[in-house]
Amino acid sequence: MSTVNADIEIAAPIEEVWETVMDPTRFGDWVTIHRSVKNVSDSPLRRGSRLEQAMHVRGITFNVKWEVVSLSPPNSAQWEGTGPAHSQAAIQYQLTKLDDARTRFHYTNEFKTPGGRLGAVASRVIVGATSQREAHRSLTKLKELLERG
Repeated sequence: MSTVNADIEIAAPIEEVWETVMDPTRFGDWVTIHRSVKNVSDSPLRRGSRLEQAMHVRGITFNVKWEVVSLSPPNSAQWEGTGPAHSQAAIQYQLTKLDDARTRFHYTNEFKTPGGRLGAVASRVIVGATSQREAHRSLTKLKELLERG
């Protein structure tokens, strides 16, 4: 299992950050590896909502089926996903209100690639640094989007 963590402080109210990160139609505005989303079961998302997301990493486009497994607006959400070859991921959003105009957004992504021990080693070597870099790029893009207004 590989884990990616990223944090950013955003000069925007927590409700605005929440609405943006929990809106699948806005993923393309800030998630750098996002390509498309389809079959969104609910709008707004709620516990049990499902969607399919196409993502692109290191020259490969792949699909992940996500389910919202935990939700506490506007502070936290947890997603579980399954991808190609039985790969699995769990994403957690944690939002903290710093004051009326600032929010800290903490992102965690735990993913398990197929292939047992060898797959885990390959994942850390090939995907690990890319995943960390893309998480930081996505949060920076989110910050710029929300601070532009």
